[in-house]
Amino acid sequence: MMDKSCYHCGEDVPENTNYCVTILDASRAMCCPGCESVAQTIVDSGLSSYYQYRTEKAERVDLVPEQLQSLIHYDNEHVQAEFVRNKQHISEVTLSLEGVSCAACAWLIEKQMNARQGVVQIRVNTATHRALLAWDTTQTKLSELLNVIHKLGYKAAPFEADKQEESYYRAMKQYLYKLGIAGLATMQVMMLAVALYLEVFGHLEPEFKHYFRVVSLIFATPVLLYSALPFYTNAWRSLKARTLGMDVPVSIALIFAYVASLIATFTQSGEVFFESISMFTFFLLLGRFLEMRARRKAAAASANLLKLVPAMATLEDGKQIPVKTLNIGDNVRVLAGEHVPADGTVLDKEVYVDESMLTGESLHVKKNAGDNVYAGTINGEQTFTLQVACTKQESMIANIVRLQDEAQTTKPKIAEIADVVARYFVAVILIIAACTYFYWQQNQPQDAFWIMLAVLVATCPCALSLATPTAITCSTSRMGELGILLRKAHAIETLCKVNHVIVDKTGTLTEGKVCLAKTDTFATWTTPQVLAMAARLESHANHPIAAAFRPYLDESTTAEAIENHIGLGLSGVINGLQCKIGSHAFVCDSTVLAQPHTVYLSIDGTLAAAFTYRDPMRHSSQDFIASLKQLGISTTLLTGDNHINAKPVAQQLAIDTLVSGVTPEGKLNYLHSLPQSNITLMIGDGINDAPTLAGAHLSVAMGGGTDVAKSSADMVLLGDRLDKLIEARTLAIKTRKIIRENLAWSLGYNLLILPLAVCGLVAPYIAVVGMSASSIIVVTNSLRLLNKNGKSIHSDPHSNPTGRHRRGRVSMGS
Repeated sequence: MMDKSCYHCGEDVPENTNYCVTILDASRAMCCPGCESVAQTIVDSGLSSYYQYRTEKAERVDLVPEQLQSLIHYDNEHVQAEFVRNKQHISEVTLSLEGVSCAACAWLIEKQMNARQGVVQIRVNTATHRALLAWDTTQTKLSELLNVIHKLGYKAAPFEADKQEESYYRAMKQYLYKLGIAGLATMQVMMLAVALYLEVFGHLEPEFKHYFRVVSLIFATPVLLYSALPFYTNAWRSLKARTLGMDVPVSIALIFAYVASLIATFTQSGEVFFESISMFTFFLLLGRFLEMRARRKAAAASANLLKLVPAMATLEDGKQIPVKTLNIGDNVRVLAGEHVPADGTVLDKEVYVDESMLTGESLHVKKNAGDNVYAGTINGEQTFTLQVACTKQESMIANIVRLQDEAQTTKPKIAEIADVVARYFVAVILIIAACTYFYWQQNQPQDAFWIMLAVLVATCPCALSLATPTAITCSTSRMGELGILLRKAHAIETLCKVNHVIVDKTGTLTEGKVCLAKTDTFATWTTPQVLAMAARLESHANHPIAAAFRPYLDESTTAEAIENHIGLGLSGVINGLQCKIGSHAFVCDSTVLAQPHTVYLSIDGTLAAAFTYRDPMRHSSQDFIASLKQLGISTTLLTGDNHINAKPVAQQLAIDTLVSGVTPEGKLNYLHSLPQSNITLMIGDGINDAPTLAGAHLSVAMGGGTDVAKSSADMVLLGDRLDKLIEARTLAIKTRKIIRENLAWSLGYNLLILPLAVCGLVAPYIAVVGMSASSIIVVTNSLRLLNKNGKSIHSDPHSNPTGRHRRGRVSMGS
């Protein structure tokens, strides 16, 4: 049983907190994370006897930084409502991170957090400085998890676009201060170095040489202690976690060089290289500064989407309130030219909305009463009333940002391999540097130390760790501009290999905006009667055909025992009568040839009505299928619709293979029957497509499709332009090419510079310039993916790779 007062400071322990430390073989209650942290440090240091012999309680600990004290507020349900997504007892949040500089930082956070009880998953993106954290609310609290990250030396808080921008500019300002001091010191120390080494003033007296060394020491000390602080901080985090980060060899090089020069200054023997220390730091900071700017450009796309949502909304009575306080069901007035403040439905009139931020299409979209509009889109020329349908956290634009973050933080296999190689590469470099020092100490002792430093600095694998993440981030942002959301990291690499596209018909190749063209009745039933019964049955389905019956729904019609027979139709008891609606075979238990584009209704086993519908073809379908044929990609129309309805579509689009009238299980069986060499892309929008979407190598769900389909898919197409997938494939191939270029450059540079540095042919300052330039080249090369004027896919001779692959996820390296 734990005490009710804090064992460390003696103050009362707040309710609903669980801070404790095992001291003297017992669990002791703590009042706050500060006392918990200090007490744990005392125990870890072997000083538990302090608590045994102390004469009074310690003073209450104020956390440093002070922000940790406020982390408890993030456990408040009302505060969490703005940024936390809940699914039963699992919660998920997007975090902004400060202090993350490379893949080693991401690995350290992921390793420590995944070992924490209650953490379901955490994925860190070094390019965007964000993390996706999922945790079990029954086992841990958000404040405790944020505190773990703070203890590692990083700052973490729920992601907000404006606050992250402030954090970015604050970090840039700090880098500029450090860069400025390092630059000024470098200029001054270099002038003194010229006097020392070239003796431009003739033969210098020893007193003057010593004076110049002391002045150089004065200039270099602030550089080492202040400007180079980010490198020490990152190195210390890595060592504390028993791992090797990119900044470990850099920090060792700087500290060793300074200590050696300091000893040489006071003993007045040996050489000093304070100018090398200043230059090291200046060029390293310059490289990091340019990397930060480049990565900021890559990460800005998704964050900027959130800025499209206005801060204030206007209610019907003219009162303005914050958007985050809107409730579902509130009515909001949207003026002409304004950004829509929330997802909802149009209430009163026909309006035109600019949805280019979602779909990439500049043409305004017509919206009628009852149609959905989305937060961040722009109203045209007519003021309209909007009924709020969901909170800001669950809006389409918030989901887009979340999906992009998921895609960017889920690492492809090639990225995971690169991260592992980079970590072990640091260890290898430290061993090689040590061996280099001992070799040169035996042969040329005056140069051994500086050759070792050149090896440490020149071969730092920063570029290797940046090669894949920066390219994936840029590519994901560009995909978003095309109106395509990536849900899985393998999507880009698999899209390059697709050689067989399988498409659904209704809602995919066709618009899915089905309308009834004709109603034929049989026996004594009237048109209003059969329409009301059909509408009641179809109200329990989410297929595009069901939407055609919604205008005829009569609330006085009662329904019981409704069953959805996927791929066939629906059955149930309507007003006491046994009814079926769907295909002719399902409704009438008959093999009679049915009419195209017709669904049938039976009442008590007798055919009562036939409904003929129209579903126009999408304008982009013809171009999409034609482009696939040009690329040598085979096509299949896989639909649950009957052969009579599907055949005209397949013929009109010149699709290679038609498979019609199949159940969801039949669709999956067809997929499994394909040769292993077929890398399949499945496009669909309905519940009956979900199994096939999940089973294909790569899957795309239409944005207007069902939630089940979208949750099963690897990609989501927000608009209705299928030809955007051709552009996406072009971009994927370019991304693969750039990742390979980045890896080839980073590995090639290290393999080239290492033997030169070991042989003493690389001066320390050249090593610094080479290492910084290598990282900048990799980041800049990745930024080419943001350029909208890419090469045509038709010019790539490797755009249609073949060969046998095992069904499943395809790695880029295969």
